[in-house]
Amino acid sequence: MAKLITSKDINTHPCFNEDAKGKYARVHLPVAPKCNIQCNYCNRKYDCVNESRPGVTSGVLSPQKAVFYLKELSASIDNISVIGIAGPGDPFANPEETMQTLREVSKEFPEKIFCLSTNGLDLEPYIDEIAALRVSHVTLTINAVNPEISAGIYRWVRFNKKVYRGVAGAALLLERQLRCIPLLKARGIVVKINSIIIPGVNDFHIPEVAKVCKELGADIMNCIPLIPTADTPFEDIEKPTPVMIMRVREYAKDYLPMMTHCARCRADAAGMLGQDLSESYHILQKVMTMTEGDLAEKPYVAVATNEGHLVNLHLGEAMHLYIYQQTPKGFQYVEMRALPKPGTGDQRWLDVAKTIKDCRALLVSGVGENPKSIITNCGTAVVEMTGMIDEGLEGIYNHKPIKTIAKPNEFKCGSGCKGNATGCA
Repeated sequence: MAKLITSKDINTHPCFNEDAKGKYARVHLPVAPKCNIQCNYCNRKYDCVNESRPGVTSGVLSPQKAVFYLKELSASIDNISVIGIAGPGDPFANPEETMQTLREVSKEFPEKIFCLSTNGLDLEPYIDEIAALRVSHVTLTINAVNPEISAGIYRWVRFNKKVYRGVAGAALLLERQLRCIPLLKARGIVVKINSIIIPGVNDFHIPEVAKVCKELGADIMNCIPLIPTADTPFEDIEKPTPVMIMRVREYAKDYLPMMTHCARCRADAAGMLGQDLSESYHILQKVMTMTEGDLAEKPYVAVATNEGHLVNLHLGEAMHLYIYQQTPKGFQYVEMRALPKPGTGDQRWLDVAKTIKDCRALLVSGVGENPKSIITNCGTAVVEMTGMIDEGLEGIYNHKPIKTIAKPNEFKCGSGCKGNATGCA
C-alpha cells in the first residue's frame, strides 16, 4: 500500500488531511464561471443555495470582491487555513480572473494555504506563476487514462478556440493533464487526483488511473461517487453502491493513498468541511451587490468599549462607539459616535448600522442574534470578543485569528439575549 504524503502544509489542510477537517476551515472563491470542457455528469446551475455539489455557487465574484469577501468572512471564521479556487467552471478557462485573484489574495493573506482544483487542460502555462504565488496544492480531475473510455465521459473539449469531440478531444485532454503532474511536482506542489466513479463507464478503470498518475508523481487520490444530476446525459445512471466505492478505493490505494472524507464541496463553500457556515451565503450576496467604490469606502472599525483600551461592552449596553482606522503608523483613534437610544425595536439596529456604514467591522464583547443579523446584513461584520482593542484591529485589518472569543453567559443577559433594543438590565 502506498504511503501517505508529507508536507509542511498537510497538517492544516482539511481536504488533504482528515485529522484537520474538524480543526481548520477552508474557503472556495467562486471567480471562474467559464469551463473549457463539458462533462456528461455536470450541470453548473448556480442559482440554488440548497444544492451542495461541485460546480454550484450562489454567485460569481470579481477578484477585488473576492478579496473583500475573504476579509468579511475572516470576521466570522477565525480558523481559515485554506483559500481555494474550484470554479464554478475551471480556473484556467478564466485565467485572468483566477490569476488576478491569486495575486491579490496572496498579498492580503500571506499566511494561508492556496489551493486550486482544475481539469488541467489549460493549466500548464500558469504553473510557474502559481508556484511563485505560493499555491501549494493542486487537484486534477482525471476520470480515465484511456481516451476510448473518457470519450464517453466528455461531450466536448475546447482548446485554443477550437472544439474537439469524441476520442480526439479525450486524447487531447488526457495528454494535457498528464504532462502537468511532473511539472507541478518539480515545483514542490502537492498533487491530488480526483476521479468520479461512474458505474459501467469507468469504475473498473480507476485503479489504472491511480497507477499512471502515481508513476508521474501524484501524491494522493480522491475517488468520488457520481451524483446523478438532472438535465445531464448521466442523470439516469445509478449512484455507485457502497460496495462499488469500497472496491474501487481498495484497488486504487495500492498505488495512491486515498482521501475518503470528501464533502463534494460547492464552488462557494466556506467553513469546516461538511459544516459550511450558513452566514457565508448572506456575506456573498452582500458583496456581490456592492460596487467597486463600495469596497473602498469601509476604512474604519467600530468598537464597543468603556475606556478605549479593551473591547468590554455588550452592544446593548453601549451608548457610544469608538471608531478606529489603520494608518502607515499603526492603528489610530478617529472619533466617538453616539448610538441611537434604546426602545425602538429593530429600528434601533438599523439606525446603528447606518451610524457605522463606513465600518468594515464592529467589535463587541456580546450581542444578541437579532441585532447581529441586522447589522451584518447591512454590510458590517460583527465580531464578538474580549481583550485588547489592538488585538481585534489586528485581526480585522491584517486577517489574523482573534483568539479571545467571548464565553457564553459572560454578560448580564446571558447567551440567550435576543437583542430587543431596550438596553441591558
